[in-house]
Amino acid sequence: MKRLAATVLSILFLALPALFGAVAQAQEQPRLRVDLDQLNPRVITSISTSLTVTGRVTNIGDRPISKLSVRLQLGTRLQTEQQIGDVLAGGKFKDLAATEFVDLEPDVLEAGKSAGLNLTVPLGQSSKFQFIRPGVYPLLVNVNGTPEFGGPERLAAVSLLMPVLGVPGKAPASRPPSPPSASLLWPIANSTVHVVSSPLGGPLTLADERLAGELGPGGRLDSLVAAARTAEADTKVSSSLCLAIDPDLVATVDGMARGYQVATGGGPVAGKGVESARNWLGQLKALVAGRCVVTLPFADADLTALTKVRAGDATDTALMASALGGAATIKNLLGIQPQDGVLWPGGALDSQTVETIGKAGVKTVLTDSGKLQSDVPLSGGISIEGTNLRAQPIDTLIASALNGSGGTQNGLGAIAFRAGLGGQAAGQERAQLLIAPPRHWDPTGPDLTTFLERMGDFYAAGLVKPTPLPDLLGESPSGTASVNYDPQDVSAATGGDVTAKMSQIDNETLGLSSAMTMDATKRVNPADVVAPVRLALIRATSTSWRGADAETVTGNARGDLEAIRSQVTVERPKQTIALASGASPLPAYITNGLPVGVNVRTVLKNNVGLRPTEAVPERTVPANGAVNQLLPVEALRAGRFSVDVSLTTPDGTKLGTDARFELTSTEYGAITIIITVTAAGALLLLSSRRIYRRIKDARATRTDETTPRVTEDAQV
Repeated sequence: MKRLAATVLSILFLALPALFGAVAQAQEQPRLRVDLDQLNPRVITSISTSLTVTGRVTNIGDRPISKLSVRLQLGTRLQTEQQIGDVLAGGKFKDLAATEFVDLEPDVLEAGKSAGLNLTVPLGQSSKFQFIRPGVYPLLVNVNGTPEFGGPERLAAVSLLMPVLGVPGKAPASRPPSPPSASLLWPIANSTVHVVSSPLGGPLTLADERLAGELGPGGRLDSLVAAARTAEADTKVSSSLCLAIDPDLVATVDGMARGYQVATGGGPVAGKGVESARNWLGQLKALVAGRCVVTLPFADADLTALTKVRAGDATDTALMASALGGAATIKNLLGIQPQDGVLWPGGALDSQTVETIGKAGVKTVLTDSGKLQSDVPLSGGISIEGTNLRAQPIDTLIASALNGSGGTQNGLGAIAFRAGLGGQAAGQERAQLLIAPPRHWDPTGPDLTTFLERMGDFYAAGLVKPTPLPDLLGESPSGTASVNYDPQDVSAATGGDVTAKMSQIDNETLGLSSAMTMDATKRVNPADVVAPVRLALIRATSTSWRGADAETVTGNARGDLEAIRSQVTVERPKQTIALASGASPLPAYITNGLPVGVNVRTVLKNNVGLRPTEAVPERTVPANGAVNQLLPVEALRAGRFSVDVSLTTPDGTKLGTDARFELTSTEYGAITIIITVTAAGALLLLSSRRIYRRIKDARATRTDETTPRVTEDAQV
């Protein structure tokens, strides 16, 4: 019994830590998700009478949850950037007021099921849920419940910033005498890289139909354009809005409008979003007419990564020029000239990149204020040390608030805070606000419309002053700053393994294009033929690829390159070639499916039994044409054998695929004859020597037989 008890205790001793560890790990897993559909009003004013929150609570765990209840909690007025950041991060705050918990139906929420959330709280002097004075307040939607095999606990919460322009039931508060100037960037950009291939003269092929869905009614891109068009009714909002457009997106949608394909496992199929692309492009053209427009880098490329492609003396500066040359695309396709020399880049910009984009014609970069280090407050434009570039800071606090869950609401709260609403410490307000949402912003259409409407309320109330972006950019710099990126920015940048593969592909592309010549009849520029590869290389650095491996991000560029050079190849003979003599030339038929001429060099591989008798001259294969080339060779032996024939450019860049020639030869070449004669001579010499030795040995034997023997008797 003692041994049994000891064994049981040992098992418990070992098992309990594992059990409690499993429970702790399970408790860390999210149980509920809260999705808010409506928050009304978004901004509290003196005439607000109630606050309504609606949404859904979804059980995303693996166990039923019972006794669900929800309440609203109001925190004390926020007065520092740190406090704002803590709320955005979901941190705790000191409660100023809270409602009673309200039970949700059903009583037990099974895994995967959802329950409706609907709370209405009265506001005013008689309400317990009171805002003491104007400012920005934290608001928490708190959901409690009891998981199966557990106790009651908070299972989900959503933190929001609530701007209060006026206390409900009291007289409106006076506004600051000098409100900050505010401009708003409105990003129209790809959410990810969609293009698989887009060869010259060939069909555009997309990875899937996601882009068509974003362009269609209610889609992400459709909602962004529709909300901006609705805001045209408010001249203050409209004047402060500047569209930031990705030229790759516009070019891709233009290609879709003319018909496209979608890659599938069974081969490409016709795309279904042609009409959506046409309609959206028409809406965008109408929106940009007469408006402020700035360009994003092509495909939202990581410009610093592009400076590392073939880094050194052979750096491909043309890649950077293409990434920065989107203004021409926007002008050609949308009929609007973007702001000259103004760029909103993504990713970290090191000193080399800053210098490079300055040489490429960029005059002003719109960049995160947190990435600029200066001795003066970054309230307006500033010069970047050691360059001729001007930086217009994007407010980091507002940008962070607009990103993530509750983005539009939190963004409104951060804007109100920056405008001076709430008695914050000196230096935390701003004289100028450049407001920039995430580049891949995806709130719902109603949420976007509401955000712009509330911006209109801010303008009407005098909290901020609507200012066109060109006016902000026209002001003199307030000082100087250096570019400052932290380790997190560097780790998020495009990796060295990606740029190494890009460099390899870029070198091969350069070798291929250098062998091309313009055809007098086709009149196609060789640069246009390889342009799809180069654009695919730029897309490989898109910030939407963050975290993907090198093979994935460079796969489209590699595919485009292979598709081009596979069109210049040697045809494989359909039957065995019989060489009439040992010195018969080998006929090769070379075809070129490209609209440009290509200089090629023919190379023999695995050619045991055959050797070239002289250097094979380079040949120019005409555009969409073919040539016969006789390769001077000599058979080294008779019989049946094979040889591989391949093509390269003059600098050795591979073309097409190798073609295996099956050969037969009944003739001997000179080397074969020499070897044969030498072998015959050696055989004759050896045979003669053997015959000589046999004759010599025979003579010696006969001599021995005829010589008389002397006996012992005779000697005596």
